[in-house]
Amino acid sequence: MADKHSTQTPSEKDTRKVAERFRVDSGKRFTLADYPTRAELSGMADEAGAKLALRAGVERLAKLQEKLYVDGRWAVLIVFQAMDAGGKDGTIKHVMSGVNPQGVHVTSFKPPGPDELVHDFLWRVNKVLPARGMIGIFNRSHYEEVLVPRVKPELLEAQHLPAEVVGGKHFWEHRLESIADFERHLARQGTVILKLFLNISKDEQRRRLLARLDDKSKRWKFSLGDLDDRGLWGDFMDAYDAAIAATASKHAPWYVIPADDKPIARLLVVEAANEALEALDLHRPKPGEEQEAEIAEARRRLGA
Repeated sequence: MADKHSTQTPSEKDTRKVAERFRVDSGKRFTLADYPTRAELSGMADEAGAKLALRAGVERLAKLQEKLYVDGRWAVLIVFQAMDAGGKDGTIKHVMSGVNPQGVHVTSFKPPGPDELVHDFLWRVNKVLPARGMIGIFNRSHYEEVLVPRVKPELLEAQHLPAEVVGGKHFWEHRLESIADFERHLARQGTVILKLFLNISKDEQRRRLLARLDDKSKRWKFSLGDLDDRGLWGDFMDAYDAAIAATASKHAPWYVIPADDKPIARLLVVEAANEALEALDLHRPKPGEEQEAEIAEARRRLGA
């Protein structure tokens, strides 16, 4: 006999309360140390309950995405950042599993190539911003340029920047200011921005990296470079601290998602997206007189 609790799921209200706990819309006194990598969710009894709750959240998102597309006034940009093995790929896959692919575009950012290195660091991002009515997802993003080169300064040499620029003591602050200004501009043009940091612990990363080595189907994801970055964990956390503190705002909030537990992380991500879309007052445009006349003519022809 199945356990009577096996299908319990957290309510939308419970999920929303937890998601709001991890929302950062002001960088004042922000530090990652204040945010856990695990969180309990009321009503979450087991994995089956988590899947049911996620399915319900994805169904809500699919309906909202359709309204976004038809409404045609807003664009939505969802940015995913995490340490290696943080769960970005899996979260994007599960959260967007029921959404119409015509209304969503995912861009995965790799290290910048030759063309990108001779332009400013926001150039490649501008080219793939979502159009109105669309959801754009960045798997890594412009934030890589205030994280990786900050921890590994030698990478800046490939960006062909004048020594006077790179040598300035406020270089990183200026880059973060550029990002904040960029996101403010997008918000003023009707782009809703959500930035999601999947916050895993160093122990959980170790477990996931070992699992990749043990699973032949996942070994392609592994690189020794992941271990190099793992050795710089503290430096990366400091860089994330600075990036989130400098760019968190009401028009472009961060969510520091506890990501050691994948089902809960995915639930919180879909809730953050749903909440942002529900706040937009999306609606389907009403047909005008001309369209009403065309509809009547179509009925007449089809009836004949």
